Parts: sequence; structure tokens; C-alpha cells
Amino acid sequence: MISRQCRKNETSSKLTVERALRYLRGDFTPPDEMKYKMISNANDLGSARNASIHASAAAIILLFAAQSLSAQTPTPLPSSSPTDPASEPVVLAVAKVMPAVVNINAERVVRRQIRDPFEDFAAEFFGTYRSQPREVRQRLQSLGSGFIVDPAGYIVTNEHVVQRAADLRIEVTTSDGKVYNAHYITGDPKKDLAFIKIDGQSGFSFINLDNPSPNLLGQTVIVLGNSVGYGSSISRGVLSGLKRDITIGDLEYKDLLQTDAAINPGNSGGPVVDIAGRLVGVSSAKMAFTPQGVPTQGLGFAIPAETVREAVKEFKTVAQKQPSAQPHGNSNQPAAANADRLFGMQLQDLTAELTDAFGLVPGRGVLVSAVEPESPAAEIGVERGLLIYRVGRHDVNSVKSIEGLLARVQSGMTVDFTVGIVRSDGTRQIQTVPLTAR
Repeated sequence: MISRQCRKNETSSKLTVERALRYLRGDFTPPDEMKYKMISNANDLGSARNASIHASAAAIILLFAAQSLSAQTPTPLPSSSPTDPASEPVVLAVAKVMPAVVNINAERVVRRQIRDPFEDFAAEFFGTYRSQPREVRQRLQSLGSGFIVDPAGYIVTNEHVVQRAADLRIEVTTSDGKVYNAHYITGDPKKDLAFIKIDGQSGFSFINLDNPSPNLLGQTVIVLGNSVGYGSSISRGVLSGLKRDITIGDLEYKDLLQTDAAINPGNSGGPVVDIAGRLVGVSSAKMAFTPQGVPTQGLGFAIPAETVREAVKEFKTVAQKQPSAQPHGNSNQPAAANADRLFGMQLQDLTAELTDAFGLVPGRGVLVSAVEPESPAAEIGVERGLLIYRVGRHDVNSVKSIEGLLARVQSGMTVDFTVGIVRSDGTRQIQTVPLTAR
């Protein structure tokens, strides 16, 4: 009896589960008389309660199973096209500003006079002749960045990138790979700003200084420049601080901007802009260590755009008062600078004292006072103390007389120099050597 009742209850439960499944699928709606059929057909209330419990449990299990199935089947998201990288604000700002950014290669010559210490010793103790101090020339190169602020080719950079020195040579490379000669106009070491100009060219893209960025804390900033010599490099960060004062060497720089955008060697002098392409400032320095020697990260500094704008006004006033500069190799340059720049020779006029001391023929030749190591002159065998008697087919007797002869010589051109010594006693040693301008 009990077994038959259990089987009956089980059959009833299976029927209920099956109906529940059909109900959940939406293809079965139990009529009102069927809702109570299981209870009315039961022999006792306990059996009905058991059947109802089984049915409820089955319905709950099916409900959770349906939810689990729904969770395992991902619902497709509304279709939307991904953002085009070409339309990103930073990309647009870089495309707008980059044509005005230049890489700067500055080469300057540092001159030092040294004397042989053994000559000093001999002169002091033995009274021997002490020769004139020998001039040593060292070429120093610096890589940096800058940006054009006027279509005429005026460029802003850091003073420490192109600090003025003897025989300063500057080459700038624009973002399209073109290389131009440039010359130094003026600078302000206290602000670490300098003004240079591309020679003989115009029509350049430029950054407008009259529409600077508002410079708000937290705004996105972009650093552009010649990072570690790679050229046209970009880094991005935020404007981290205003009115920062730092000390570098003996100079203190005030009211700088602070950013966590990477400012690496070579970025100096390059622009820092916002996502609208407006000038935020000029990259100036990176603090790698605190004054106490603690390493730091993300501490870069820039000269504010407003400071740059005011400085450029002063710089342009200076530029207007200067005579128009010509490209390298023009007749306005001293011949000694041309000979040095092109061939690595320093020249000196022969004085009466030198002529008498060396027994030379008066009024003939120009003295080679120094030769740069590994220069075209050094490689061909020209030495300090020799004289130049002819340049090409023209006799020379002064530094000034060489000026016009070397005025139009360009890199790669070959010039014949007649060098040697002709003494007043008639002895002579001369030779014509071809020198290729570097």
C-alpha cells in the first residue's frame, strides 16, 4: 500500500515537473481545475503536501537552470564602430604642431691656450727661449630641440642648447627631414631661452605665441622634440604644478611648470603643448635626483608660454637691429672663420716681427697658426707654422685677401692651396695640395 502510494506520488511529481517545464517554455498554461488536481486526487493531505513540495522544488530547479543557461549564453552588445586613432585629440594636436618642431645640432669651438711645462721649467732655470702659448681647440656638439615661431624662420630654443661661443655652427632639421643652416641672434641665460634664425629661407609652419594654453593643473600636455637624438619623439602627461623654482649650477630658474611627461636629453628647447596644439611652455630640465640625492620620477620642468612670449618680443627687437645674416660661406664672414670651418685651419697675418724671426720674405703669404686634428688640412699634411702663398691661382698676402676667395666655397668642393716656406735667403719648400671642404 505504502509502495503504491509512493509510486503514485512520484508519478504525480514527474507530471508536475513536466508541466512546469512546459510552463517555463511558455507553451503550456495550466487551467484552474488542473492547479488543484494533484491535491484532490491524493489519498491524504501529507501526500498532497509532498507532491506540492516536489513540484515546487522542480520549478525552482528549472528556474535556476534557466537563469544559468541565460548566464552562459552572452547577450550581444549593441554594435558600435571603434574610435579611429586618427581622430584622437593627442594625435590631432601632434599633427598640427609637428611641422613647426625642429631638431638642433649645435657645434661650437672652445679655445684654450696651453704652454709646454718643460719650456717653462727650462726658461726659468736655464734662460732658454719660451715659445708663445699654443692654442688648443676643442669642438663640442650639443643636440636639442626648438620650434619655429615665425614663418620667416625664427626659432625658440634653450640657451644651454646653443650657448654662444667662438665659431658657433647651427644646423636645424625640420620634421620632413630637410636640413638648414641657422645662426644665433640673442639669448637670455637667466631664462634659459635663445633665439636663432634659419638662413635665407621663409614660409615655415609655426606655433602661434599669441594664443597660449590656459595652463590648468591636471590638463593633458604633450612634449615634442629630439629625445636622445631620435628626433620627432612624443611623450604625454599632465600639468603637475605651477610656479616651481629650481637651481641648476649657479642659476636659479623661477616660476617653471612641472609635468610628469617624459623630458629626456635632447628634448631641451622643444615645445610642450596642450591637446588643442597651443603652447604650454618650453621643455627645460628634468630632475633625476632631489638635492638630498634621492632618485625621482616624473619631475620635468618647462618655461611657461607667457614667459616665452615676452622674451620673443625682446628677441625680435634685437634681430631687427642686426644686419641681415647670410648663409655660411658668404663674404660677410671673416676668412679665418671660413678657412677654419671648411678646412680646419686657423690663419694669421705675418707681422714684421714674425717675418724677421723666421727669415721670411716680407709681404708674402699667410701663416697657419693652428690645425685642427682630423680636419681636411691635417689629413693632407698641413701643419702649424707653414704659410699659404696661393689659393687656387691667386697669390695671397693677408687673411683679408683670402676672404673673397673662400666666400663661395661649399661643403664638398675642392680648393688647391700652395703651402710651404719661402725664406729670404732664397731657400724654398712649397707644394700645392688639394683640400676638400667639409
